[in-house]
Amino acid sequence: MEITKYKLILASNSPRRKELLAGINLPFEIHTLPDVDESYPGTLSHEEIPEFLARKKASGYLSELQDDALLITADTVVLLRDTILGKPADKPDAKRMLRELSGQTHRVITGVCLTAKGKQKSFSVVSKVTFDVLTDEEIDYYVEKYNPLDKAGAYGVQEWIGYVAVRHIDGSYYNIMGLPIQRVYRELREF
Repeated sequence: MEITKYKLILASNSPRRKELLAGINLPFEIHTLPDVDESYPGTLSHEEIPEFLARKKASGYLSELQDDALLITADTVVLLRDTILGKPADKPDAKRMLRELSGQTHRVITGVCLTAKGKQKSFSVVSKVTFDVLTDEEIDYYVEKYNPLDKAGAYGVQEWIGYVAVRHIDGSYYNIMGLPIQRVYRELREF
Protein backbone atom coordinates (compact mmCIF):
# COMPACT_ATOMS: atom_id res chain seq x y z
CA MET A 1 0.00 0.00 0.00
CA GLU A 2 1.44 3.35 -0.98
CA ILE A 3 0.64 6.20 1.39
CA THR A 4 3.23 8.69 0.18
CA LYS A 5 4.89 9.54 -3.11
CA TYR A 6 8.13 10.42 -1.33
CA LYS A 7 11.21 8.29 -0.76
CA LEU A 8 11.43 8.10 3.04
CA ILE A 9 14.66 8.76 4.90
CA LEU A 10 14.92 8.14 8.63
CA ALA A 11 17.64 10.33 10.15
CA SER A 12 18.25 8.36 13.33
CA ASN A 13 20.75 5.90 14.79
CA SER A 14 18.05 4.51 17.09
CA PRO A 15 17.36 0.81 16.51
CA ARG A 16 13.94 1.35 18.12
CA ARG A 17 12.94 4.08 15.66
CA LYS A 18 14.13 1.89 12.79
CA GLU A 19 12.06 -1.04 14.12
CA LEU A 20 8.95 1.10 14.56
CA LEU A 21 9.12 2.67 11.09
CA ALA A 22 9.74 -0.78 9.56
CA GLY A 23 6.60 -1.98 11.36
CA ILE A 24 4.31 0.02 9.06
CA ASN A 25 5.79 -1.70 5.98
CA LEU A 26 6.98 1.38 4.14
CA PRO A 27 10.36 1.28 2.40
CA PHE A 28 12.89 3.71 3.87
CA GLU A 29 16.58 4.41 4.04
CA ILE A 30 18.61 5.43 7.06
CA HIS A 31 20.92 8.38 6.79
CA THR A 32 22.60 10.05 9.74
CA LEU A 33 24.98 12.93 10.15
CA PRO A 34 27.72 12.76 12.77
CA ASP A 35 27.77 15.13 15.72
CA VAL A 36 24.38 16.82 15.43
CA ASP A 37 24.27 19.74 17.87
CA GLU A 38 21.46 19.10 20.36
CA SER A 39 21.64 22.40 22.21
CA TYR A 40 18.53 24.54 22.56
CA PRO A 41 17.69 28.03 23.78
CA GLY A 42 16.98 28.35 27.47
CA THR A 43 13.80 30.27 26.70
CA LEU A 44 11.97 27.14 25.47
CA SER A 45 9.54 25.35 27.75
CA HIS A 46 10.44 21.73 28.46
CA GLU A 47 7.51 20.62 26.30
CA GLU A 48 8.87 22.54 23.28
CA ILE A 49 12.39 21.09 23.37
CA PRO A 50 11.85 17.74 21.55
CA GLU A 51 10.05 19.34 18.61
CA PHE A 52 12.66 22.12 18.43
CA LEU A 53 15.44 19.52 18.34
CA ALA A 54 13.66 17.43 15.69
CA ARG A 55 13.46 20.54 13.46
CA LYS A 56 17.07 21.43 14.24
CA LYS A 57 18.21 17.93 13.27
CA ALA A 58 16.31 18.27 9.97
CA SER A 59 18.04 21.54 9.13
CA GLY A 60 21.37 19.72 8.91
CA TYR A 61 20.08 17.66 5.98
CA LEU A 62 18.40 20.37 3.89
CA SER A 63 21.31 20.99 1.52
CA GLU A 64 21.48 17.35 0.44
CA LEU A 65 17.74 16.55 0.40
CA GLN A 66 16.54 15.36 -3.02
CA ASP A 67 13.26 16.60 -4.55
CA ASP A 68 11.56 13.21 -4.10
CA ALA A 69 12.75 12.62 -0.51
CA LEU A 70 10.96 13.05 2.80
CA LEU A 71 13.16 13.18 5.87
CA ILE A 72 11.96 12.00 9.29
CA THR A 73 13.77 13.33 12.35
CA ALA A 74 12.80 12.89 15.99
CA ASP A 75 13.91 13.63 19.52
CA THR A 76 12.58 12.21 22.80
CA VAL A 77 12.85 13.56 26.33
CA VAL A 78 11.71 12.20 29.67
CA LEU A 79 10.25 14.87 31.92
CA LEU A 80 9.91 14.24 35.66
CA ARG A 81 8.12 17.15 37.27
CA ASP A 82 10.19 20.10 35.93
CA THR A 83 13.38 18.17 35.22
CA ILE A 84 14.46 16.76 31.88
CA LEU A 85 16.10 13.36 32.15
CA GLY A 86 18.20 12.98 29.03
CA LYS A 87 20.57 10.17 28.19
CA PRO A 88 22.63 9.19 31.23
CA ALA A 89 26.33 10.04 31.24
CA ASP A 90 27.31 6.69 32.77
CA LYS A 91 25.93 3.78 34.81
CA PRO A 92 25.81 5.66 38.14
CA ASP A 93 23.85 8.44 36.39
CA ALA A 94 21.45 5.86 34.91
CA LYS A 95 20.88 4.38 38.37
CA ARG A 96 20.24 7.86 39.80
CA MET A 97 17.63 8.55 37.11
CA LEU A 98 15.84 5.26 37.73
CA ARG A 99 15.78 5.93 41.48
CA GLU A 100 14.13 9.30 40.69
CA LEU A 101 11.55 7.63 38.39
CA SER A 102 10.78 4.89 40.93
CA GLY A 103 7.21 5.18 42.20
CA GLN A 104 6.58 8.32 40.14
CA THR A 105 4.62 9.38 37.06
CA HIS A 106 6.65 11.07 34.34
CA ARG A 107 6.02 12.28 30.81
CA VAL A 108 7.74 11.09 27.66
CA ILE A 109 7.63 13.70 24.90
CA THR A 110 8.72 12.92 21.35
CA GLY A 111 9.04 15.66 18.78
CA VAL A 112 8.91 14.60 15.13
CA CYS A 113 9.71 16.62 12.02
CA LEU A 114 8.78 15.64 8.46
CA THR A 115 10.80 17.60 5.90
CA ALA A 116 10.70 17.70 2.10
CA LYS A 117 11.96 20.38 -0.30
CA GLY A 118 9.85 23.46 0.40
CA LYS A 119 7.62 21.79 3.00
CA GLN A 120 7.95 20.92 6.67
CA LYS A 121 5.59 19.67 9.36
CA SER A 122 6.49 19.08 13.00
CA PHE A 123 4.52 17.87 16.00
CA SER A 124 4.94 16.45 19.50
CA VAL A 125 3.29 13.54 21.24
CA VAL A 126 3.11 13.13 25.03
CA SER A 127 2.69 9.90 26.97
CA LYS A 128 2.47 9.58 30.75
CA VAL A 129 4.18 6.63 32.42
CA THR A 130 3.75 5.53 36.03
CA PHE A 131 6.52 3.38 37.50
CA ASP A 132 6.09 1.01 40.41
CA VAL A 133 8.58 1.40 43.25
CA LEU A 134 11.90 -0.17 42.25
CA THR A 135 14.40 -1.70 44.64
CA ASP A 136 18.09 -0.85 44.39
CA GLU A 137 18.67 -4.49 43.41
CA GLU A 138 16.21 -4.19 40.48
CA ILE A 139 17.79 -0.92 39.34
CA ASP A 140 21.31 -2.39 39.55
CA TYR A 141 20.22 -5.51 37.66
CA TYR A 142 18.61 -3.53 34.85
CA VAL A 143 21.46 -1.08 34.38
CA GLU A 144 24.15 -3.78 34.48
CA LYS A 145 22.32 -6.20 32.17
CA TYR A 146 20.78 -3.71 29.66
CA ASN A 147 23.23 -0.78 29.80
CA PRO A 148 20.59 1.87 28.95
CA LEU A 149 23.06 4.72 28.33
CA ASP A 150 21.59 5.52 24.89
CA LYS A 151 18.05 6.04 26.21
CA ALA A 152 16.38 9.18 27.54
CA GLY A 153 15.50 8.64 31.18
CA ALA A 154 17.85 5.61 31.31
CA TYR A 155 15.24 3.05 30.33
CA GLY A 156 13.66 1.28 27.38
CA VAL A 157 9.99 0.47 27.95
CA GLN A 158 10.31 -2.54 25.64
CA GLU A 159 13.00 -4.08 27.86
CA TRP A 160 12.88 -5.92 31.20
CA ILE A 161 12.24 -2.72 33.14
CA GLY A 162 9.05 -2.09 31.16
CA TYR A 163 7.72 -5.51 32.08
CA VAL A 164 8.39 -5.18 35.80
CA ALA A 165 8.16 -1.45 36.55
CA VAL A 166 5.54 0.17 34.29
CA ARG A 167 2.29 0.17 36.24
CA HIS A 168 0.30 2.47 33.94
CA ILE A 169 0.60 4.20 30.58
CA ASP A 170 -1.59 7.06 29.41
CA GLY A 171 -0.86 7.60 25.72
CA SER A 172 1.14 5.88 23.01
CA TYR A 173 3.39 2.98 24.03
CA TYR A 174 5.37 3.46 20.81
CA ASN A 175 5.95 7.11 21.68
CA ILE A 176 7.68 5.90 24.85
CA MET A 177 9.86 3.65 22.66
CA GLY A 178 10.91 6.76 20.71
CA LEU A 179 8.54 7.26 17.76
CA PRO A 180 4.76 7.79 17.94
CA ILE A 181 4.30 5.62 14.86
CA GLN A 182 0.50 5.86 14.62
CA ARG A 183 0.72 9.65 14.42
CA VAL A 184 3.72 9.44 12.04
CA TYR A 185 1.71 7.16 9.73
CA ARG A 186 -1.25 9.56 9.73
CA GLU A 187 0.98 12.58 9.09
CA LEU A 188 2.81 10.80 6.25
CA ARG A 189 -0.56 10.05 4.64
CA GLU A 190 -1.54 13.72 4.82
CA PHE A 191 1.85 15.23 3.95
